[in-house]
Amino acid sequence: MIVAMMLAAVLLFGWPILMHKLYPNADKPHAAPAAAPAGHGPAPADPTTLKPTREGGLVSAQDAGIENSELKHDLSALNRVPVAAPALTGSIDLAGGVIDDLTLNRHKATLAKDSGPMRMFSPQGTVAQHFAQAGWVPAPGTTLPAGVQLPSANTAWTAPAGAKLTPATPVTLSWSNTTGQTFTLTYAIDQDYLITITQGVVNKGTAPLNLAPYAFINRTDRTAALRTYNVRTGPFGAFDGSVTFSNQYKDVNTAGLINNEGHADWLGFTDVYWMSVLVPDANAQASTDFRALGGGLYRADLIYKPVAIAPGASAQTVTRLFAGAKEVPVLDRYEKAGIVNFSKSLDWGWFWFFEQPILSLLTWIFHATGNFGVAIILLTLIVRGLMFPVAQRQFASMAAMRAIQPKVKALQERFKEDKAQLQQETMKLYKEEGVNPLAGCLPVFLQIPVFFALYKVLMVSIEMRQAPFVAWIRDLSAPDPLHFLDLFGLIHWDMPPFLMLGPLGLLLGTTMFFQFKLQPSQPDPSQQQVMAIMPWVMMFVMSGFASGLLVYWITSNCLTMGQQAFLYSRHPGLKAQAKTAVVEAPANAKRKT
Repeated sequence: MIVAMMLAAVLLFGWPILMHKLYPNADKPHAAPAAAPAGHGPAPADPTTLKPTREGGLVSAQDAGIENSELKHDLSALNRVPVAAPALTGSIDLAGGVIDDLTLNRHKATLAKDSGPMRMFSPQGTVAQHFAQAGWVPAPGTTLPAGVQLPSANTAWTAPAGAKLTPATPVTLSWSNTTGQTFTLTYAIDQDYLITITQGVVNKGTAPLNLAPYAFINRTDRTAALRTYNVRTGPFGAFDGSVTFSNQYKDVNTAGLINNEGHADWLGFTDVYWMSVLVPDANAQASTDFRALGGGLYRADLIYKPVAIAPGASAQTVTRLFAGAKEVPVLDRYEKAGIVNFSKSLDWGWFWFFEQPILSLLTWIFHATGNFGVAIILLTLIVRGLMFPVAQRQFASMAAMRAIQPKVKALQERFKEDKAQLQQETMKLYKEEGVNPLAGCLPVFLQIPVFFALYKVLMVSIEMRQAPFVAWIRDLSAPDPLHFLDLFGLIHWDMPPFLMLGPLGLLLGTTMFFQFKLQPSQPDPSQQQVMAIMPWVMMFVMSGFASGLLVYWITSNCLTMGQQAFLYSRHPGLKAQAKTAVVEAPANAKRKT
């Protein structure tokens, strides 16, 4: 009992400490807070005091207020082209042709009723800056012909009067220099989150040009989502057909520049639910890198192989920009359209082949019921129904094991001095009686993949984000928002996950306790004590997990109790044998002493 309690204490208190040591994302280095731009109010909060959230976004109310002020100032300028699509709304800044204002129409920023849409891009210089830009640079090792100028980051592009970027109306920005070259940026947008950028050059000058088109995404890590050991965020991409999440912001910050090897299928930055990535032309040759710009700013660069443009000739380069939510059906459609491994931009992990069907089934049930919590309960019913024949065999095996216990004890007495012979004779007895001692573990092992798959689905799929269930459960992907130890929100303190005990956690421990009570009791008193304390240990361990996961486990426990009651009625001898074993165990222990 003492050992069990010590192990429980180590698990409860040691696990958060170990995770903090192995994945110290919250303590990543930041630059000192930047001075506030003129006219933009107070300076942002000190980033070293901020802890990123699992969802990402600004975590300081001070920063959020500054961001709102900055957006009102920067987005009020007249030199912008509106963006209006079913999934994206925003604008393009004609100063530089920058895509720096995008919000996601399908997703609210918070659960608040008055919450606006989730903001994806913000202009350069704002607290939450995140934007994309395309342009040209001279080919490495070359210089521009005399007098030739290229568009710069602040070039004033020209748009047609009344231009508005919609799925039906692409927009072309143009700029001409004084030596006969005309540059164009043509933007097209689809119904979802993909913007196609076509960079065009027409050379009507007298000298040839040798230019390297480029595109990049710039963002701050102040809005970055928390990176954990099982859900990875930060710089990522697909190279040579393989998706990698290995780079972290701190890695780029340490190295300054990380060159990516292999052909880039796409690259950019990911949070748990959102991502911004550049997708180069499949047939184009390009180099890519991630670089730290200082002050918590980072860039993902895409630089194409230089193109030679003779006098009177023209050239075009096509790059696609995805800026939006990682919705599985949308990602699947883009992958079928040719973007390699785009569906794996979600960090599914090793068991993606099992997790995706779980999500598909959950989504199908949700569309039929209108509630993801109900969908999780029905999914549990389906899983346990499929496993019921296995459970029947488990109980039959347990009954058989109980029946041959006298023979096993006889062997133990006979060969107590010869462990190897005892093992051989015991296995021979099992074979003769047709008993499999591991059969009782099979249902548990079969549930592990389902449990892990549901856990990952709840963690990474945006379909679960802000999915309500009943009463106070308004987000199944988040932990139970009610906690006993903070008096349901009356006391504000930063609790460790294992102390976030709420009604769902208590219900989990209670159902697990009664489930264990229905199981055949262990003959060994010490094992009985461990089984008695285990439900309450698991109650604290699981209390900080996603609410949807607790709903699944509570439902599974209730179904297990009903299943056990039914199977006991089919195998009445099993329960009688279990009670006999429990009564005899103390007497046997006394005789041994």
